[in-house]
Amino acid sequence: MSIQIRPAQPSDAPQILAFITELADYEKARHEVIASVTDIQRSLFSEGSTAHGLICLREGVPIGYAVFFFSYSTWLGSNCLYLEDLYITPDQRGGGAGKTLLRHLAKIACDNDCGRFEWSVLDWNTPAIEFYKSLGAQPQEEWVRYRMDGKVLRDFAQGN
Repeated sequence: MSIQIRPAQPSDAPQILAFITELADYEKARHEVIASVTDIQRSLFSEGSTAHGLICLREGVPIGYAVFFFSYSTWLGSNCLYLEDLYITPDQRGGGAGKTLLRHLAKIACDNDCGRFEWSVLDWNTPAIEFYKSLGAQPQEEWVRYRMDGKVLRDFAQGN
């Protein structure tokens, strides 16, 4: 069965949001999804958007997606590709779609002279961790990720 990867289009926004919601359900964080179709259209497809989307299809039917953006490494002196989300529907896992999508992203990284291709995975997501390790990806256990969002972010920005 043929797997295709194509750039996401504005008309894909409802499907992307559906995939985001499925991924959030899997990650036990559905309550954190506040994005709307309009938000997806604006953030991925407006002029000057810094995020990019891909749609993964099998026999023309969407089975997954990826969202990525370019970051920068001062140590490497080069751009890097950061994978924000990668999702393949549960019934399509194990059939090569995830690997095909990651390879497509790796080619984008190489085509853009990126020094790194990075992403995060929840520490309890053993199937994903094992999959990534099988591809040769290495965990960066010495780094701890921090986050500010919502009220904390707004309060800090305002000096509170």
